[in-house]
Amino acid sequence: MDDILELAEKAHHIGVKLEIIGGLPIWEAFPNWQHQRSVDRVRASMREAITKPDQKAKPCACLHAADIYIRFPDGSLKRPDIAIFCQEPPIHEQKTATTLIPEAVVEVISAGYEAKDLELSPKFYLLHGVKDVIVFDPETLLVLHERKDGAKRMVSPVMITLECGCSLVV
Repeated sequence: MDDILELAEKAHHIGVKLEIIGGLPIWEAFPNWQHQRSVDRVRASMREAITKPDQKAKPCACLHAADIYIRFPDGSLKRPDIAIFCQEPPIHEQKTATTLIPEAVVEVISAGYEAKDLELSPKFYLLHGVKDVIVFDPETLLVLHERKDGAKRMVSPVMITLECGCSLVV
């Protein structure tokens, strides 16, 4: 698996993203300006959970990272546009792919990669324990929010509260 990560890092240097979903390699061109601005706007809207005095659970720190590699238990390697965590990945995984499963992910659709973002990714993430999967199409303003209990289609801009307690605007 380290060979795959090395290949993914080499691909990055030539301007290509490599993801492996259940053994299927997917090559994707680097995102354009509109895509990156969408990611930046969503990340800037992220808010931490508000803890009520009667809550016993530790609130989520709502840490978010753009475009980092995550290695899933089945060996898949994904690079979500935004990964949201309640804690930092282990220090030894901060310079390579992390194995910490995010609480939520946001994918911004890039032209030509709609099938990956709308069909493959949500099912994959939910299967691996991601609680909230949000897919945003900046062309149509469609926002798809999927959880294990179902999916909602909305129109941007919309505020979404994640299961971990964080909120964001897409």
